[in-house]
Amino acid sequence: MWSDAQPLDTLTAYITYARAKIHPVLTEEASNALVQAYVEMRKVGIDSRTQEKRITATTRQLESMIRLSEAHSRMRFSETVDLQDVVEANRLIKSALRESATDPLTGQIDLDLINTGAGSTARKIRGDLKREVLALVDAAGRTGLRWTAAIRALETQSSMPVDHAEFAEIVRGMTDEGLVKVVGERERRTIRRLSD
Repeated sequence: MWSDAQPLDTLTAYITYARAKIHPVLTEEASNALVQAYVEMRKVGIDSRTQEKRITATTRQLESMIRLSEAHSRMRFSETVDLQDVVEANRLIKSALRESATDPLTGQIDLDLINTGAGSTARKIRGDLKREVLALVDAAGRTGLRWTAAIRALETQSSMPVDHAEFAEIVRGMTDEGLVKVVGERERRTIRRLSD
């Protein structure tokens, strides 16, 4: 139907016509395929090794799949949304999720990366780090804990080096929460617990 290159005005007219004149209706087969694809996307979030569930599909993905199926059908000038349209929409959604919602720490799809900017694994690691920092500050007592000593102590407890920027962000978050305060500058920075 199309060659590789079409004039822009032809393509624009094609899209305008399809939007205005083609209003496809879901067939029963396409509806069943949409439901099945959505259920499969939801199952991806279940990790049989743990009790954790990652968010891998929401109703937004289902709505997107329906709209993509309809758009694919319109592109074909079809009055019905058929199985082939759902298959292509599902492929596009999966590809987009792999591209934008794969947690670099686990390699698993986690929509929290899109919704909050951090996957559930990263949030758990940050929570653990926050608890450890608070425990170290509490153990240091009234004098507080030197910034560099905190990083050294955390690195001796872990097999991985501490990301200094992430550490600073966690301390900043605890400061904003009113849990700790930082006094001094640069090498002399000390983290102190604020009393409740």
